[in-house]
Amino acid sequence: MLTTLINKRSKSLLALTAGTVLLAACGQGQNGGQEASQGNAEGSSGDNAQSAEQFDRAQLRIVGSSTVYPFSSYVAEEMGATTDFRTPVVESTGSGGGFKLFCTGVAENTPDMTNASRPMKASELKMCQDNGVEDITQVMVGYDGIVVGQKSGEPALDLSREQLTKAVAAKVPQDGQLVDNPYTKWSDIDSSLPDYDILVYGPPTSSGTRDAFEELVIEHGAENIDGYNGEKPAIRQDGKFVPSGENDNLIVQKLAQNANAIGIFGYSFLEENRDKIQAAKIDGVEPKRELISSGEYPISRSMFFYTKNAHAEKIGGFDEYVTLFLSDQMASDRGALKKLGLISLPAEELDQMRQNWKNKEKVTADSLKGGHG
Repeated sequence: MLTTLINKRSKSLLALTAGTVLLAACGQGQNGGQEASQGNAEGSSGDNAQSAEQFDRAQLRIVGSSTVYPFSSYVAEEMGATTDFRTPVVESTGSGGGFKLFCTGVAENTPDMTNASRPMKASELKMCQDNGVEDITQVMVGYDGIVVGQKSGEPALDLSREQLTKAVAAKVPQDGQLVDNPYTKWSDIDSSLPDYDILVYGPPTSSGTRDAFEELVIEHGAENIDGYNGEKPAIRQDGKFVPSGENDNLIVQKLAQNANAIGIFGYSFLEENRDKIQAAKIDGVEPKRELISSGEYPISRSMFFYTKNAHAEKIGGFDEYVTLFLSDQMASDRGALKKLGLISLPAEELDQMRQNWKNKEKVTADSLKGGHG
């Protein structure tokens, strides 16, 4: 360990370290001298010398959104296959779970980047800053639509956001009061809807998809249903809404097996599974690429990843990964990620993201919001 540290320092620091070892050895013996020397090299030698060191781990570590995961993983695999860098490790932890891991600090065992299907919250930025993660760049990579899906071949649904709110809210207004949700069938909500039990497979609380669904559907629905009086209802927990983990493929599998269930997931999973599932219209609008990109589809949102710039010089492949992700080869409307369901940014916006990364634009509370949702 001592030899490794010395080899990474300048000649002047080498002399200082050697002197410290000699003095400490006189007073403490050989082992004590090594401990004193290591403490001096890692502590009193200064933060600048420490920050210039490379991490021992050989791979980027990326966490976060299950919606962004397929795109991030594809870029990681391509990087591993076409460069000398090890394939980055990508974990699907959900957007909220990703921010918790990302914001724990700048130590080597913390993630380098986190994916998100919503903007970072001000509270999450503060959590990062409180733990020393202060230099962060936000990169928007494309748009996504939240799909309300059902088994392929079934009569197609057309649901309003108000109907969805009544289906999944824990409390609904009746006779001037908010009461526990009594709706058990869709036809209880509206006689034009199917006469079968409400069963909604949806994302867990750690998911950015859930955050976006609550904002774009439930908040909107509550604002347009008499009786909520500004309150945002929680999601029901009586078995009608079933949190189904961060792997949206599990929701797809459940829908394929149950003609009466609906599921909530990202557009890319619809693209990959059109032989098994179909999408409901929301407020009369289908989730199509051009309608999601324009924001006309009412449950549209933006997708991001966030970079921990304190790690940028400490681990190989950091810049190369971001550059590859934002390349025309990957992220443009002609790129490989389109086949996975990525709804690309307009060319000028993609160019702006490249410039933001080049300049390492630093996230602030004022800069967090952007895109749809």
